[in-house]
Amino acid sequence: MDYRREKDTIYLRIDKGEPLLETIQDLAKKEKVEAGYFHGIGACDKVVISTYLADEAEYLDHTITGLIEMVSLAGNISTDDAGQPALHSHAVFSYLKDDGEIAVVAGHLKEADISYTGEIILEMAEEKIGIMFDQKAGIDIWKLS
Repeated sequence: MDYRREKDTIYLRIDKGEPLLETIQDLAKKEKVEAGYFHGIGACDKVVISTYLADEAEYLDHTITGLIEMVSLAGNISTDDAGQPALHSHAVFSYLKDDGEIAVVAGHLKEADISYTGEIILEMAEEKIGIMFDQKAGIDIWKLS
């Protein structure tokens, strides 16, 4: 991993074998990011994408391995009650199916391991954004006031 900070923007390169989300979270801790958003591209060899099943209030995981292109990563950083960075991210990936055709998968990103490189741009917000559990939705949501 390597990065450069320019005012409220951080340019992050994640290297082969490094976990995508954990690397972003570790950087957010190091740079004291209390709120912001990130986007990026890259390549992975394993991803876990989840679909939220609202009726069951749980996530259904989809694991993909192999040659995977991270077409688009979008996420945000807020701060949990313990003062730690909390990431929420979604992504679109393309990959080769067994028949050689390209497939696309997208959704809530739970895990991704970088296979070649990940190029991430993180923009920091001016003020902290907290999170709180929403009983009606069954998920954590932003606490803005």
